[in-house]
Amino acid sequence: MILVFGKTGQVARELARLVPEARYLGREDADLSDPAACAAAIAAHRPEAVINAAAYTAVDRAETDAARATLINGAAPAAMARACAALAVPFVHISTDYVFDGAGSEPFTPDHPTAPLNAYGRSKLIGEDGVRSAGGAHVILRTSWVFSAHGNNFVRTMLRLGAERDHLRVVADQIGGPTPARAIASACLHIVKQLHDAPAKSGTYHFAGAPETSWAGFARAIMAEAGLACRIDEIASAEYPTPARRPMNSRLDCSGLSALGLTRPDWREHLHILITDLRGSQ
Repeated sequence: MILVFGKTGQVARELARLVPEARYLGREDADLSDPAACAAAIAAHRPEAVINAAAYTAVDRAETDAARATLINGAAPAAMARACAALAVPFVHISTDYVFDGAGSEPFTPDHPTAPLNAYGRSKLIGEDGVRSAGGAHVILRTSWVFSAHGNNFVRTMLRLGAERDHLRVVADQIGGPTPARAIASACLHIVKQLHDAPAKSGTYHFAGAPETSWAGFARAIMAEAGLACRIDEIASAEYPTPARRPMNSRLDCSGLSALGLTRPDWREHLHILITDLRGSQ
């Protein structure tokens, strides 16, 4: 049995579609602000593997709520990883491009020095360090710009606003790889098997969609795929200030995925599937 922390988030919902027989823990089952309870849940369920698909993801709010973000994104994953190490079961933890400072234009490799720009990124980096130090079989999977048919994400926001307005102003100087939650979920399950068979493959990997684009470019693709006439006007990040600084360069070097038998997903294909599914559900 696979134990999944998370029930309503984007990746957790895609995992539930792929493996409904797994055990999913929501806030009512395991409060991530109580790391000891998370560890106790693992000890009680004695799973074959654990996937942490839960996190504090309110990037801007974390600027004034850093202690809670650090508890959920930092201390809880570390406690989970220690509990998994004690049971000798694999642990897969999802992290983020926000652990980097976004400088330059080259893709960040997994071993590139980290330097988060905001409280959210710092909290995720603390979690990464805790997972590594636990000493068990693990994979930290850094990803970026996650989207799906569920929850709050850029695609759903653009579809809603694109149907209401004739034009939108969207940031064009932040570059990254939109990543479908469905592909992340599939990758996590694949990694669980890899870690069972070859624990030495433990480490930090990057998993982001291809090809890289800007938020404005992504928005245009969404409008085109959905058949919306909404025009996308490009703006600079400075014209759309937010409480938390965002990396300008979110490109991730995903070449290491080959060691796990994985490849980067094409976000355009997944966007087509997502919008087709949404049309079918209307």
